[in-house]
Amino acid sequence: MFSLSLPLLILIFLIISSLRVLNEYERGVIFRLGRVLRPKGPGLILVFPIIDRLVRVDLRIVTLDVPHQDVITKDNVSIKVNAVVYYRVVDPQKVILEVEDYNFATSQLAQTTLRSVCGSVELDEILAHRDKINSIIQNILDEHTDAWGIKVTSVELKYIDLPQEMQRAMAKQAEAERERRAKIINAEGEFQAAQKLAEAAKIIASEPQALQLRYLQTMREMAAEGRTTTVFPIPMDFVNLLKK
Repeated sequence: MFSLSLPLLILIFLIISSLRVLNEYERGVIFRLGRVLRPKGPGLILVFPIIDRLVRVDLRIVTLDVPHQDVITKDNVSIKVNAVVYYRVVDPQKVILEVEDYNFATSQLAQTTLRSVCGSVELDEILAHRDKINSIIQNILDEHTDAWGIKVTSVELKYIDLPQEMQRAMAKQAEAERERRAKIINAEGEFQAAQKLAEAAKIIASEPQALQLRYLQTMREMAAEGRTTTVFPIPMDFVNLLKK
């Protein structure tokens, strides 16, 4: 009886030691005697000792911080740019078989792609059309990582560091632009005022009584200001005699 129970105990021990639990966001790639099996999980799986090797793969979105890259733009401006890349594993088997370290490989590809794309456009385009630059970088990364079983979901330029000289030049440019707009608005206001005065002069010329009414209105406004004002009213007929 003891001879029968010992193999049974060994078998039970092997089965218990072979049990593995994979979370909902995990998949297990099993190598049995060096040959890959179909990805397992989630839940309870069997990994036999000695002959099997389990590699866990996380399917959640990974946030990759791309460090600052020194870039010379198309218009020869030296800047530093960093970005953040969001990606996830869509094929656990490919991500283990096709690339040695998919996190490191994706990071290096993101850095080189960021330098390449930002170096092929001008600084104004990077600042004004950041969404376009993000989309270009994402498409390039997604195309290259598709063979690795990785899907790049989003790329965002996070920070653009400009030299102090360029910051001062841009500040002067913005100040000059605002002054130009202010002068244009002032000129447009003067033009509109001149138009209204010309129209008012035409009305007064055609209707002499309008000048008299304006004269009385001006006197009323002067009296309403609350200051001590001495007014000598002169009849308009007297003014007309002086004109003659």
